[in-house]
Amino acid sequence: MENNTLQIKQIMNTLSKSWSLESSSKWSKDNPAKGQCGVTTLVVNDILGGEIKKTKLPDGWHFYNIINGKRYDLTASQFKEDILYMDIPSNREEAYKDTNEKQYNYLKQTVVIQLNE
Repeated sequence: MENNTLQIKQIMNTLSKSWSLESSSKWSKDNPAKGQCGVTTLVVNDILGGEIKKTKLPDGWHFYNIINGKRYDLTASQFKEDILYMDIPSNREEAYKDTNEKQYNYLKQTVVIQLNE
């Protein structure tokens, strides 16, 4: 379990350096996590497995990961208000609708390269 926590911290650090307009058209320097939930959830799922969950927010669905029974929302910082999590079961197909192949490939390659350094 501790190893997972260390991996999550390492991935979070890598993601925050990797998010850009290449991974989401909503990205900004002021809010780098904006629009990154689908693509980030997919990349985290690729690396650590687990489940994909979603919660309905005013702007649409918000995706995040459940790993070993613990919720990890690595893009929660994009929101000013607290999220009331519904933990609705989701999947890769639904999360992928929040991104596209170019954004997904960019973020996955960037994160994997940085994690391997």
